[in-house]
Amino acid sequence: MTSNGIFVSGQDGTKIHLDPKKGTGEGITFVSHAHIDHLHRQSGGLVLTSQQTSEIAKMRGYSIENYTEEYENFSLIDAGHILGAKGVLFGDGIFYTGDISTRGRAFMKGAQVPRCKVLITECTFGMPEYVFPQVEETVRRVNEIISDMYSRGKPVILLGYELGKAQILSYLFSHWVPYYHDSVKKVNDVYRRFGVDLPDSLGHSQAESAGLLDKKPWLMIAPNMSGKNIFVQHMKSKYDAITIGFSGWAQSPRFAFARQHDYTIPLSDHCDYNELVQLVKQCNPEKVYTVHGFVEEFASDLVKMGYDAQPLTENALDDYF
Repeated sequence: MTSNGIFVSGQDGTKIHLDPKKGTGEGITFVSHAHIDHLHRQSGGLVLTSQQTSEIAKMRGYSIENYTEEYENFSLIDAGHILGAKGVLFGDGIFYTGDISTRGRAFMKGAQVPRCKVLITECTFGMPEYVFPQVEETVRRVNEIISDMYSRGKPVILLGYELGKAQILSYLFSHWVPYYHDSVKKVNDVYRRFGVDLPDSLGHSQAESAGLLDKKPWLMIAPNMSGKNIFVQHMKSKYDAITIGFSGWAQSPRFAFARQHDYTIPLSDHCDYNELVQLVKQCNPEKVYTVHGFVEEFASDLVKMGYDAQPLTENALDDYF
C-alpha cells in the first residue's frame, strides 16, 4: 500500500497499480469501476478496465483512452457493484475485489468469486451490525410507503447514488413511472446504451417546466442528498415531497439523523458483513488483506475464524507476485 493506493511489483518486472488515486504513467493501471473516488486523470500507460467503465468515466469528465479488457495473466471478474465494475485475478493467484457485491439486485447479478491464493478484499461494511434485509423485503416496504403517500396526495423522492443505486431504484420501482433527476437521467441513458432495460422518462427540469410536478402525486429518482440540499428543500417546500434515502449505512440508526430523510432504507451495492465472510470462504485463500472500510475489525474477525488476515500495508504483497 502506498500514498497512491495499492501497488504490486512482480518478480518478472510487471508493475500494477490497483485503483490508484492519481495517474502514474508506468506499468499497468487497473480501474475497477467508474465511481469518482476510483477515477483519476490519465497520465500515460496501459489501463485495464471494462468498456462500460471507460464510457461512464468519459461521461463524468475522465478520459480513459489507452485501455484494454484483456491482458496476459490478468482476468477481469464481474464484481456485481455497478455497471462495468470488475475485480481482477492476476499473478500467482492474487484476487483484488475492488468494490464488490455478491448479492443480486434488480438487473445486477451478484459476483461469482474465484478461488485464489491471496485475497485483497474491500470491507466497507465489515462489521456484524451491517447485515442487510433481502431486496424483496426492501421493495415491499418501499412500495407500502409510496402507496401510503400517494393516498395522501404526496409525491415521493427516492434518493440513492446517481451512479449505481439510482439505476437499481429506477428498475425496481419503474411501475410507478417515475421522473428522474437530470443527473440520474444522464446515467440511465448510458445504462440503456449497454442494454439495461430502464424505462426512459423526463428529467426533473423538463417535468417542472411543463408543470407536471404540480399534478401530484408522483415519484422521482434523485441522487443521494441530505435534507439540507437546495434541491430537496425546494421539492419539499413547493410540492410537499416525502424523501426516502437508500444506503447501506441506513442499517445504522446514526444515518437517519445525519441525512435528515423522512425514511431511511438499507440498500447497498456492496457486500454486507455476512456476504463478506461468505466471499472469503468461497475464495478459500491462504492470505487475506483487508482494504477500504472496517479493515482492522474485519481482519480481526477473520483471524478468529482461522484465516491468516491483516489490513494491507506497504510492501505486504512482495512475496506473492
